[in-house]
Amino acid sequence: MQSSFTIQTAKAVLVFELIDNKVVLSRLNSNDMTSWSEKLKQNNYLTEVQITGKNFHHKGVSFVNSNPGMELEYVSHETTNTDDGKLLSVVQRDPEGQIETVNYYRLYDQSAIIRSWVTITNITADELGLEYVSSFAMTGINQANDQTGNYATHNDIFIAHNNWTAEAQWKKQSLKDAGLDYWVDGEKLQASTKRVSITNNSSWSSSEYSPNGILTNNQTGQSAIWQIENNGAWHYELTDIGLGNLLALRLSGPEELDNHWWKSLKPDDKFTTCPVAFGQLYGDAEAALQEMTLYRRLIRRKNRDNQKLPVIFNDYMNGLAGDPTTEKEIPLINSARDVGCEYFVIDCGWYAPGYWWDSVGEWKPSKERFPDGIEKLIQYIRDQGMTPGLWLELEVMGIKCPLADELPDSWFFMRHGKRVIDADRYHLDFTNPDVRQFADNVIKRLVDEYGVGYIKMDYNITTGIGTELNSDSFGDGLLKHNRAYLTWLKSIFTHYPDLVIENCGSGGMRHDYAMMQQHSIQSLTDQTDYLRNGNIAAVGASVVTPEQCAVWSYPLQDGDDEEVIFNMINAMLLRIHQSGLLNKVTGHRLDLVAQGISVYKGYRNKIATMVPIWPEGLGQLDDSWFSYGMTNGDEIYIATWRGISKTSNHKIDLSKYGKIKEVEQVYPIKEANSSFTNNDTQLQVEFKKDKIARLYRIKLN
Repeated sequence: MQSSFTIQTAKAVLVFELIDNKVVLSRLNSNDMTSWSEKLKQNNYLTEVQITGKNFHHKGVSFVNSNPGMELEYVSHETTNTDDGKLLSVVQRDPEGQIETVNYYRLYDQSAIIRSWVTITNITADELGLEYVSSFAMTGINQANDQTGNYATHNDIFIAHNNWTAEAQWKKQSLKDAGLDYWVDGEKLQASTKRVSITNNSSWSSSEYSPNGILTNNQTGQSAIWQIENNGAWHYELTDIGLGNLLALRLSGPEELDNHWWKSLKPDDKFTTCPVAFGQLYGDAEAALQEMTLYRRLIRRKNRDNQKLPVIFNDYMNGLAGDPTTEKEIPLINSARDVGCEYFVIDCGWYAPGYWWDSVGEWKPSKERFPDGIEKLIQYIRDQGMTPGLWLELEVMGIKCPLADELPDSWFFMRHGKRVIDADRYHLDFTNPDVRQFADNVIKRLVDEYGVGYIKMDYNITTGIGTELNSDSFGDGLLKHNRAYLTWLKSIFTHYPDLVIENCGSGGMRHDYAMMQQHSIQSLTDQTDYLRNGNIAAVGASVVTPEQCAVWSYPLQDGDDEEVIFNMINAMLLRIHQSGLLNKVTGHRLDLVAQGISVYKGYRNKIATMVPIWPEGLGQLDDSWFSYGMTNGDEIYIATWRGISKTSNHKIDLSKYGKIKEVEQVYPIKEANSSFTNNDTQLQVEFKKDKIARLYRIKLN
């Protein structure tokens, strides 16, 4: 029998070895464990599977040493060439002949990130219960050349905390500080019961954490990065394995212990896990995020929106705030046209004359708000040379919507025989074909009858842990709905390939790459403080690609020039979501909005090919100084913000990107309150007061 096999592309490599009829992963990119002893390598098995009724070999509640996961035996493998890489499938079976698993590893020519998922088949005549199936299992993460070292102090974990109006807040700490202690002392070995466990429940995939993580080793200079691609519940954990001397990472969609997921697998039935992505490389957290950026672009649906990056005006933020009428919209449409916007979106409220939160669901325009019909207003938008858009929240129905009482319970999420109610709304279940047909008809009306080319698809409630209808568990019902919604969404883009649908979940509550593979644009946050909005914007490209990351720019009616500039720069290295009552922003301040949009149009074609940089690290809310940029190796576009600070001078070290040849301030064009100088490696700025931002272009030698 072949003792090892390798799959490799230009940027990624996997090496597998066969030991006692079992297959183990002994190399993933820079993490080369091929020189390890067989005793250590035996812990590097590929798949965790726990079947109900099977003895669980772990200590504590972590998902290592599962049964029959750790007992699976090698059957075969196959490599298939693709247009942009390779696909490896590895087949295994358990010794009792109950299940067959296929591990899929998708490698790309242009990224060191590897995509992974598992399909499991019941090959017996009996029903089996699934409690856990990993999408990716890695043992020895970041431990090449360091397997005898202290992984607890040698590794720092970056956890992407997420919160409404406080998105993508990465917190860094050692594994020891995170609670994972190292128990090896000479020859004395001990497995722990501790895991660093990050979990998301409900249909807000990013309600508490972004589905991402980074681990950096301060001894070897390696980094590992991962993301879970599910638009609902998921789980990942770091723990030890073996006798406490190896670090193990497990990535999965929902599972029973943390997510209320359990699946009955009938004879010949198959279950496929949620895909995940994992990469290992030499470099820091920034280098890892750059690789993930390249990967996210590779898996994304091809679309013109991410090539053209049109400027979008939306009437909500610091604007109409859910109270649109024809009379109010006309001046805004004219102002958006005048400053150079290319899309105009009528946000929430267009379907009801007054309070609408608990009555939404029919999605028909209010005659009181639009006496001549919303179609006429939409045509007016188009006549001004802009693509019209409407707000929609299609997955919910208010408890006071007339339709809600007419429809059967099978349309909605159910638990314990009752409809799930969240914030005065029911949640539709997209596994029901009647629900999908209803959704089809709404989209058809908006696009074909009203002439809409853009939909802001909002999502302001959650399902909770799931539904009991047509499911084996609450979590199983949620996963089925999540997948049904994605299938429906794909069908919409197939039918309307040029339609732009913005993914919004009260801002960034659902920015996973199950959704972002399909959507060209993501609303990052609903932060209403423009200073904090800058803090969030500066880290947005860490969780979605810059060209998909939409940030509000909402000048105030009574602000000054610097406030307008700050607002504009918040969005100018991402996607501009222009808002504010522009018809009441006058004179030079309105000129600054138009200038910012004009400058943006001069370089936006580069954004989708550049990679993000954070010279000062990933920032946090309320940082006094922060920066974010993009580079292609020849030049850098970098935004620098001063929040509330006691110092007016600030230096940014750019030495890791090359030598500085020339620096140009690209926005604002005229200077008043700041200045800059540079040497070969540093950009030095002086901002004379708080709440100032500037955008620079730097040429590199």
